[in-house]
Amino acid sequence: MDASDPDADATEPTDGELACFEAGIKFGALYHQFAGTPVSPESAPSLETAIEESIENQPFCEDVSVEILTEKLAAEIDHVPASDSEGELGGGSLAEGEEASSGGYTELTGRFLEVEILVEYEGVEVLTRMEMEDGYPLMKVESVD
Repeated sequence: MDASDPDADATEPTDGELACFEAGIKFGALYHQFAGTPVSPESAPSLETAIEESIENQPFCEDVSVEILTEKLAAEIDHVPASDSEGELGGGSLAEGEEASSGGYTELTGRFLEVEILVEYEGVEVLTRMEMEDGYPLMKVESVD
């Protein structure tokens, strides 16, 4: 739809709005497909590539950049007490004499991710980014060009 067309139906979404919708679809797929995936600092690079290549297969997706924050992963793994090996208690400090018992991995969540997705739809580019806000991974539109 051309927003400058006076005969255009005002209820039809613009190309920019459709591009933003497409970006949202990509983020929904990315997050809900990969959240909970077992990940370690050693497996993070291959998982980054798998996520990027998977999402880039979707229509209108031009680029995906995924960084798994391996330092945060390592800290999470090192601080999961044996009594909380599944992360149900949110991790925390190890009790004196207690060893970490995470199996050397943790589950992928938004707090371990930095993601950018670029979508191009009908000549409109939308750059989106995932950021943590108040402990929740929020997907945001950075720009529409």
